Amino acid sequence: MASVLGRLEERERAARKRVEELQAELEAAQSEWDEWLIARRRVSEVWDRGETAGQGGDARKTPDGNEAAAPSAVRPGSVVPPWREGLSAEVLAPEYRQVMGLLAERRATGGEPLNCREITALLGLEVVPAKIEGVRCKLKRLVVRGWAHEPTPGRFACGDGRDGGS
Repeated sequence: MASVLGRLEERERAARKRVEELQAELEAAQSEWDEWLIARRRVSEVWDRGETAGQGGDARKTPDGNEAAAPSAVRPGSVVPPWREGLSAEVLAPEYRQVMGLLAERRATGGEPLNCREITALLGLEVVPAKIEGVRCKLKRLVVRGWAHEPTPGRFACGDGRDGGS
C-alpha cells in the first residue's frame, strides 16, 4: 500500500504537468490571437490608405500596377470604413445601414439623439442587456469611424453630412 505522501506527490506531479500543458496551450492561443489582431490592423491600415488616396493616388493599385478591386459584398462583422466626403452608407454592413437609417431619420424629423435602448427597440430587437450592448458596440464603432457622433454620453446622432443612405 502506497503512503499518503507518495500519493500526494503523484497527484501534485500530475497537476503540475497539466498546468504546464495548459500554459503552453494558452501561450500558443495568445500568439495566434496577437497575429490575428496584427493582421486586422494591417488590413484596416491598407484599406484606410486606399480609401483616402482613391482620388488620384496609387494606393489602390496592386504590385503589378493593376487597379485593386474593392470588396464586392460587405459581410456582417466586417470592418466599418472611416467616413469621408462622398462615401455613402451603402458601404456598411446591413446592420450598420439600419442603425444609420434610424439616426438619419431622427435627424430629418428634427428629433433628439437616440439612446441604445431606443435604437434596440426601433430595430425590432428584444430589449435585453445583451442586445442593447450589441447595439452600443455598433454605435461606438460608428462614432469612432466618423459616421455618427455622441453629442451627450449615451445618446447618438447621425454625423454631419451623413445621409444614412439606402
